[in-house]
Amino acid sequence: MQPWFCQSLKWLHIGMSRDVFDVEYFIHQMNGFIKVVKELPSEFASKEPFQVDCSKRKGQFDYVESVLPSLLEHRYISITPAMSQRRDRYPQNAKAALCQACYNALRLTRSLEKKASELLEAIPKPFLSLHLRFEPDMVAYSQCQYSGLSSASIKTIEAAQGDRKPWTGELARIWRKRGKCPLTPNETAFILQALSIPTSTNIYLAAGDGLMEIEGLTSVYTNVVTKSSLLTGEDFTSMHGNTKAALDYHVSINSDSYVATYFGNMDKMVAAMRAFKGLYKTLFLSRRAFADFTSQGLRGRDLMQALQKAHRDDFVIGRGSALPYCFCEVKL
Repeated sequence: MQPWFCQSLKWLHIGMSRDVFDVEYFIHQMNGFIKVVKELPSEFASKEPFQVDCSKRKGQFDYVESVLPSLLEHRYISITPAMSQRRDRYPQNAKAALCQACYNALRLTRSLEKKASELLEAIPKPFLSLHLRFEPDMVAYSQCQYSGLSSASIKTIEAAQGDRKPWTGELARIWRKRGKCPLTPNETAFILQALSIPTSTNIYLAAGDGLMEIEGLTSVYTNVVTKSSLLTGEDFTSMHGNTKAALDYHVSINSDSYVATYFGNMDKMVAAMRAFKGLYKTLFLSRRAFADFTSQGLRGRDLMQALQKAHRDDFVIGRGSALPYCFCEVKL
């Protein structure tokens, strides 16, 4: 949600998942920053919002130039999220409201927060939270080819592909070298070892249902736990994808360290919140570096040393990290 403040804007309508976030708390916390309503006023309720495309594109996306004119003209718009944004032209009160909404106003529902706290308490300490993405739909969407997968995994991926067939030949090599292919659990374990993370480390696996080839990780790192192994009961088995992901989010922003194999929306949220809380042991594994080095023929110890240097350099310069802006200290 990226509100723009001006005299003509009276209403901001948000669509929040009530079984994940505490909507009443959000509205209360935003009081004094912007008026948030649960229901649209009658003058807008019967209308469809004007659609504004803010999808990620090359270069910096500027709301002042691309969104504000439509907002002033139509007064009721729907915008798509955009990660490439200019915020230097935001007025100070808009910057403060943005940080209030992203960091201070979001809270899980009481029941979900209680379940997440139980999960966090049950995890052996200290621990690393690992967000591993190697589900069938994720792999199918990436259009990447993999060798050495089990026949069961291959069939599952093919079933999820539909018309989205994997790249082949030179296009496949280019795609992989651009870092577009999700890391397998086996590749993830190799990189963790390259980074000198002990195989005895307690790891909480933050992952969705249907994770494939997990033995590639657990055969090396044996102290791996999941939410399904730590939580029991009908209330957990009846939870859906969003509420299960919320458990992973809560654990990850409170873990001793966080490692992600991808850089998706949850990873950006977790990294930013961890930085806001002063927890800087956060790292994104480089798919690009792994693909580049393996394409050069590096293997074994040479590959490990190259990966260690690449990740150390990325960490030092903060590449890939979603850090909160300094204006988050601003209060109105």
